Amino acid sequence: MRHAATVAERAAALADLLPRPLDPLGSVKLKISVLLLTSGGAGAVYLWYQYRWLPPTVIILATFAIVLLTAQVLAHGMTRPLRSMTAAARAMAQGDYSRRVRATSRDEVGQLAVAFNQMAADLAAADQQRRELIANVSHELRTPIAALQLVLENLVDGVGSPDPATFSTALSQTERLGRLVTELLDLSRIDAGAVAMDPDDVAVAGLLAETVAEVEVSARVAGSGVTFSTDVTPPDLVAHVDRNRLHQVLVNLLDNAARHGPPGGVVTVVARTEGEQMILEIADEGPGIAPEDRDRVFHRFTRGERAVGGGTGLGLAIARWAVDLHGGRIAVADPAEAGTPGCRIRITLPGVVA
Repeated sequence: MRHAATVAERAAALADLLPRPLDPLGSVKLKISVLLLTSGGAGAVYLWYQYRWLPPTVIILATFAIVLLTAQVLAHGMTRPLRSMTAAARAMAQGDYSRRVRATSRDEVGQLAVAFNQMAADLAAADQQRRELIANVSHELRTPIAALQLVLENLVDGVGSPDPATFSTALSQTERLGRLVTELLDLSRIDAGAVAMDPDDVAVAGLLAETVAEVEVSARVAGSGVTFSTDVTPPDLVAHVDRNRLHQVLVNLLDNAARHGPPGGVVTVVARTEGEQMILEIADEGPGIAPEDRDRVFHRFTRGERAVGGGTGLGLAIARWAVDLHGGRIAVADPAEAGTPGCRIRITLPGVVA
């Protein structure tokens, strides 16, 4: 069976190399008309000049033969894309999204071939994202569940004692599960286009203090020893933003900075105005992000070498989505001083009130 399939694939590849003389024409109807006229004219002209002495019946039969032969040559380019799409569709049904159709024709069939290739590429990307999602979620679920199971088994068997350290470990793993569920829910909202924005005037200093206090608890439980430094200029800065969405962005960025920075390091948060825009910068003292990876880290499921503390690779993608909802920009900026280690994320948001 496999040998027969290989022979068929080779035959299809060779057929794709044959010329398609009618591809420049932009209409199937015009192609059919040219096909009929060319085939009939070729047969009639050839026989008229070469075999005038033959009986009319022989000339008619020979003309039909030439018409059929010419039609087969000219019609190849008209029907081959359809057969290729049929074969590719059958391959897709078996999970093979690598097939593409040669799209050189300018008519409706050529446009269909272009759309088919785009659909195949989109399906391949969606299938790859699905596989990555399953792999990442499975990995992220397995680690905290295994840790929680171990803690509970130790408590049940009497090996461990219900002291604060044990409960802190269980709490840390539970929070990790909670972050995963939240990110998956946000991802489903992004894909469904369910966007809920509730902008209001927000005191930036208060929001930063609240967010830093929340992340400090997680960092303390994890034992990283990371400290946070905030600087808001002016101190009474007010921005017209969605508080919940911006809080979500800051939690993601601060948590990343705390996990990727060195033990006992400092995470710096700066908020300032620049015209009618607000600039937020979160900087850590970790290994940083290579310039060639600075845009890629905002793609889904991209974790890279910095992801030493776990994570689904969704946090930065969700942060970009939330910033885009505000009409702002988020990017990895150069370090404040050339040659210094660390990563600096810069967010630019419109809507400064005061």
